[in-house]
Amino acid sequence: MNSTTAPLATRREILAAGIGAVAAAAAGLPAAAQAAGPAKAGAPGTGFVTAKDGARIFYKDWGKGQPVLFSHGWPLTADAWDAQMVFLGQKGYRVIAHDRRSHGRSDQTWDGNHMDSYADDLHALIEALDLKNLVLVGHSTGGGEITHYMGRHGTRRIAKAVLVGAVPPLMLKTAANPGGLPLEVFDGIRKGTYDDRSQFFRNLTMPFYGYNRAGARISEGVRQSFWLQGMMGGIKGQLDCIREFSEVDYTPDLKKIDVPTLFIHGDDDQIVPIGASALLASKIVKNSTLKVYKGADHGLTVTHQDRFNADLLDFIKS
Repeated sequence: MNSTTAPLATRREILAAGIGAVAAAAAGLPAAAQAAGPAKAGAPGTGFVTAKDGARIFYKDWGKGQPVLFSHGWPLTADAWDAQMVFLGQKGYRVIAHDRRSHGRSDQTWDGNHMDSYADDLHALIEALDLKNLVLVGHSTGGGEITHYMGRHGTRRIAKAVLVGAVPPLMLKTAANPGGLPLEVFDGIRKGTYDDRSQFFRNLTMPFYGYNRAGARISEGVRQSFWLQGMMGGIKGQLDCIREFSEVDYTPDLKKIDVPTLFIHGDDDQIVPIGASALLASKIVKNSTLKVYKGADHGLTVTHQDRFNADLLDFIKS
């Protein structure tokens, strides 16, 4: 046999191994970890918790100290919080972030991609890790998730909350919410995601990070990271999630929040305009503080990373 020709079974094994390595790299995990099967809840560093419908929710759990749990925006993953997790971890905090179902490394479910399940998944994670005196931090859709969690499951384990560029109370324009965005805007997001989500995610990075503004310093690395995180998710779940961040009214949940809450929002947020979100939500939540970043975009945790990290730490310590 020619030395350059491998038997069919061997070639299949090589191909399978190569695909496994690529999938592992895309998931941000070593190939050996993928081959060994999913980590169990409570495993050091990373793991999976099982939701009540059987879906496996991936999480990262680093450091020791008072816990701070981060919830990401659409269509991203827990990796969107890496800079904040390292920053707070080095300051003596325990930091946790999860991939929402059908996002990142969590299971891609056909059903259950709605805010009740997101809140219940978060509840399952918090209970499994027995987190207490917890600070919740949510960006964009993640802000809706932690808000609905507190409305649905209470604040018994929660010390404080931080909503960053968050969607509450309601993004959709209605007769009662004239400052919201028309349904056509969200239908356009659905169409872009369905038709060619790879290109749509790349295009979305421009307004997301304010890179379409004059004088903006564009980072291709940030854009590529956004694209990679988005492409790790399941398209069905991502499509379902668009309704959850646009059409759900979080006002009843906001009224139930009884812990100190910090709202941070950029006044040039092109994705979640501040007028229909933080300016209203901060008036609904008792004992809340609003910090407006002048000229800041939706992705301010990246573009204004040092300022945001400092404000986050100050609020946690206050």
